[in-house]
Amino acid sequence: MAKEIKVVGLGGSLAAQSNSLAALKIALEGAAAAGAQTELLDVRELNLPMYAPDFGEAPESVSRLCQAVHEADGLLWSSPLYHGTISGSFKNALDWLQLLSDREPAYLTDKVVGLISTAGGTQGLQAVNTMEFVVRALRGWAVPLVIPIPQAWRVFDKEGHTHDAKVAEQLHALGHEVTRAARQFASKVITTPDAARAEAEIQPISEKEAKAGE
Repeated sequence: MAKEIKVVGLGGSLAAQSNSLAALKIALEGAAAAGAQTELLDVRELNLPMYAPDFGEAPESVSRLCQAVHEADGLLWSSPLYHGTISGSFKNALDWLQLLSDREPAYLTDKVVGLISTAGGTQGLQAVNTMEFVVRALRGWAVPLVIPIPQAWRVFDKEGHTHDAKVAEQLHALGHEVTRAARQFASKVITTPDAARAEAEIQPISEKEAKAGE
């Protein structure tokens, strides 16, 4: 029997009406239509504390975030564009993924990630670019299809719905593509042990890896 694919959506903003959250929900619908089990992690509802390297016991919201991401085969990330990059609340959520450094496999190894950004102006790709850097740093795989949505206030209404059929189609396609790629990745080992060791030596991102490379 084929493994059931789980796709977790992470995103939104601290705004009560979040266009990035609305876009994420539509992309998750696409993943569900492609046969994935889906879960939504809204950064506003998570209410994560600010990440600190010397934190004590992780609070429940952080544990929920990290466990959901660890269990996921695919991820959908959606952030608003703030001043040319991702929002602070979204970056804080990504910083907490440092807790996945001691998991096996670590971080986002062999997880597929689809990227969405929403912007008030005519740009939107900068946030996608930033997220792609983070995906690579955490050893994940970003799908080639990305969805930057400029002037998102024109696309989504106050209830989080869109009447732009083209944008909805693109977001559904992204959810479908993440599910399809995650299913392919789940059927085999993508990152070999040799590649994992080389990556840890070139770019150690945990104290354990850094010491191992000394």
